[in-house]
Amino acid sequence: MSSSSRQILSSRKFFPAIILLVIPQNRFCDQQLSELKSVFEEIPLESIILSKSGNDAVGEKKTKVHPDGILVDWDKMSLPNKKYDAVVVVGGKGAKNSIWNDPILPQILTDHFRAGKVVAALGLSVVSLARAGLLTRQTTSSPDDETCIRELEDAGAFVVADALTSSNRIVTAGDDSGGRAVGKKILELLGFN
Repeated sequence: MSSSSRQILSSRKFFPAIILLVIPQNRFCDQQLSELKSVFEEIPLESIILSKSGNDAVGEKKTKVHPDGILVDWDKMSLPNKKYDAVVVVGGKGAKNSIWNDPILPQILTDHFRAGKVVAALGLSVVSLARAGLLTRQTTSSPDDETCIRELEDAGAFVVADALTSSNRIVTAGDDSGGRAVGKKILELLGFN
């Protein structure tokens, strides 16, 4: 186990909840990530950021983020036999390349949803929930992107123009400014009012 993994594990006892933030490897939405982290730090909740490679990621507005690890090791970043309290997939233009076709992410989302946890996605990353089979017959927000909307509709989702939707522990936001609203909704669903 790496020293950063040990540090994260040893710090767990001080946080009432642990949130997994999955970001596109590059061209993630800086605004969404910043707003989510800001909301979660108010409680404070622990946020763990993972990406496909775990290498430094660059946002659409050139924000550099060093993820806590790689997505394939998602289960090594939390306490043994414990799920994250919520899994949030951050959007951005890079989502089509690194989030939509990720082979591991759908299983992570499905496992957490089945375990009664909150799952959420923003912007173009909403497709990750559809590919995990979680949006069938669900109302969902979507960015104004033809390919994204087609993916959601093909998965059986009902796309609406609402900025935020929430149903049955699934939260979606369609635009870049949804980070704060999604964060607040997740806090509400986790019982932090």
